[in-house]
Amino acid sequence: MPLCAIITEVVPIPPMVQIQRVEAAQSNSEDGLPEFTPMPWSLSEIRTAVPQRLFVRHTWKGLLYLSRDLFLSALCWNLALYSDPFFRSPYVTQYLTVIGAEMMRWIAWVIYWWFQGLIFTGIWVIGHECGHGALSDNRHVCNLVGYIVHTILWTPYFSWRISHHRHHSNHASMERDEVYVPKTRSDLGIPKEGDHPFDYEDYFGDTPLYTLFMLIRQQLLAFPAYLICNVSGQKHYPRWTNHFDPQSILFTKSQRNVVLISNFGILSMIYLTKKACDVWGASFVFKSYGIPWLCVTHWFIMITYLHHTDPELPHYRNAQWNFQRGAAATVDRDFLGWMGRFFLHDVAHFHVIHHFFPTMPFYHGSEATKYLRAFIGEHYRYSDKPVFKALWHSYNECQFVEDEGDVLFYRNKKGKAILRPADVLRDQE
Repeated sequence: MPLCAIITEVVPIPPMVQIQRVEAAQSNSEDGLPEFTPMPWSLSEIRTAVPQRLFVRHTWKGLLYLSRDLFLSALCWNLALYSDPFFRSPYVTQYLTVIGAEMMRWIAWVIYWWFQGLIFTGIWVIGHECGHGALSDNRHVCNLVGYIVHTILWTPYFSWRISHHRHHSNHASMERDEVYVPKTRSDLGIPKEGDHPFDYEDYFGDTPLYTLFMLIRQQLLAFPAYLICNVSGQKHYPRWTNHFDPQSILFTKSQRNVVLISNFGILSMIYLTKKACDVWGASFVFKSYGIPWLCVTHWFIMITYLHHTDPELPHYRNAQWNFQRGAAATVDRDFLGWMGRFFLHDVAHFHVIHHFFPTMPFYHGSEATKYLRAFIGEHYRYSDKPVFKALWHSYNECQFVEDEGDVLFYRNKKGKAILRPADVLRDQE
């Protein structure tokens, strides 16, 4: 899925450090870059800083949020049923003219796609909560709810849950993470600086229009591509690794049956979608369900990409990685303001705490983040940069990492990073 401009909005960063980063990025040497030292605390030390009551899961509360989402989705669906007949009625066309009524009809559909897409994404987030066991302390409730809501949104629940758990267990590890594994200099065939003269423009000279096309392709197709052919996953996995093959390297022998159950859910969706097309017509099904589902893939990829892809976030090799360092290598973002908080259940606003404690329910994320931030200080990262601007910057600036080193930072299209490992770390390598 990784298909990042200096983010000065990321806090807490003193103004003098921001100036140092700009000046260092403009120079040919990286000796002046601000140094990064991985955080020293153990996971148990961090956990004790968060009140135990915030780890408690209330099944009724999670199901109440799901019920709210389903009600809003049904309401939008019913409004969509009346959209075309209303704007094509003689009274409306006479009052607005045929052209005006047609314009208003499509405006109504765009509004529907926006809100239904957000609602669908919120429902998907509830399924994600189930996959972590955060909806309820009853595993069977989590699996039943998660299987249903993920299946209706074309996600193989058990198969994706397995690989997603491995992602959380190994986040920011170059050797073991499941997704958003950065490409290295050698992966892109870029010579090492100093070997012989070369121009980075030869490797990253894409026009803005082509870059925009590739970004849109990522937003719409990256999640299905990851499920079907492991795009952005570990490079050492065999060719054709995917989430639908029970024999895949992603799964153990004991997990093969639940992979088949996930596949059965997707096959059922194919059948139900065909029946829906027979009843309402393929055009209406695509407009009312297909496009909102594409919005889900867009929002999901955008949220997770921006959480894990930023020039200030480290990646680790070998002994420098541990779970809590990997958990801190993500960033909270002010995603769509109140709409992101209401419809998306804070999944984007409070993602760092989720990586530390995946079973903590989302409705405790805001309060728990205050305790986490107070404890880990500068190792907590937050950005209030407008998310579409952040997406464009991250896509252009986070290009590759070096082949050597145990603490790595993304380099941009000119081969520049904005942070470097502390000298003591480089001396250990």
